[in-house]
Amino acid sequence: MAINYDQIMSLKSEGAVSSYTDRETMLYALGIGFGRDPMDTRELPFVYEKDLKIANIKTVPTMGVVIASGGGLNLGKAGINFLMVLHGEQRIELHRPLPPAAAIIHDSRITAAVDKGKDKGAVVYVETKIRLKDSGEPLCTLGSSMFARGDGGFGGPSEGGFAPHEVPKRKPDMTFEAATLPGQALLYRLSGDRNPLHADPEVGRMAGFERPILHGLCTYGTTCRAIIQNVCDYDAAKITGFDVRFSAPVIPGETIVVDAWKDGNIVSFECKVKERGITVIKAGKCTLKA
Repeated sequence: MAINYDQIMSLKSEGAVSSYTDRETMLYALGIGFGRDPMDTRELPFVYEKDLKIANIKTVPTMGVVIASGGGLNLGKAGINFLMVLHGEQRIELHRPLPPAAAIIHDSRITAAVDKGKDKGAVVYVETKIRLKDSGEPLCTLGSSMFARGDGGFGGPSEGGFAPHEVPKRKPDMTFEAATLPGQALLYRLSGDRNPLHADPEVGRMAGFERPILHGLCTYGTTCRAIIQNVCDYDAAKITGFDVRFSAPVIPGETIVVDAWKDGNIVSFECKVKERGITVIKAGKCTLKA
């Protein structure tokens, strides 16, 4: 079954309601590596509600990509072969800092479906807008792309989607590391993505990997954690946008090395894994409050 261009472009989901609590907020922070040292008082606010007050919890901006559960787009109706799909890009624009707990409403739509050719696959772009249920205040806007490797040649446009961010050509202004744990994916999956590729060794081998791989969105969040620590001095509210292009998976237990360039309120970055020297994130862009 091939992609039906008109059908996929008509897909939308409006008015889906979800909620999350301080438990999910702290679990997400733990899943991307905060709280490894329980004596580090700079990290505790991300994983500990001091004096039992939820308002004391700091939120990680990239958590916005996991809070919209339920509803969503039924892409299976459009003919996509999900066995051949890879997460290509992820973006988030924060309209305000995420609250530690909230009821939300989210609307999703397809913004582009690009045909790269019969033997080259297709790229599908999705936008999700999230707002607070009680006030209707905009919370964040998500953008993502899926690389459907087996679905090219459906007759759609050959161009469209996101323009990649260009990182500077000069030597990085700073380089820092973010370690992951061998069991990182087993913890992160509790934030919503229970794909067995990230937990079951047999499924990992069937997909061509020696062991389960880390979720791309865990790599995304872990990199954000590293920038919060090394660029923002643990003030996560400084971040108003975080965009990446995925280029290879991380194996749990590997160390992510971040090369970063700071120009005004824009932090450009690329990431590789220390153990294999493979680039895992390209065209990274972190936008800070001006």
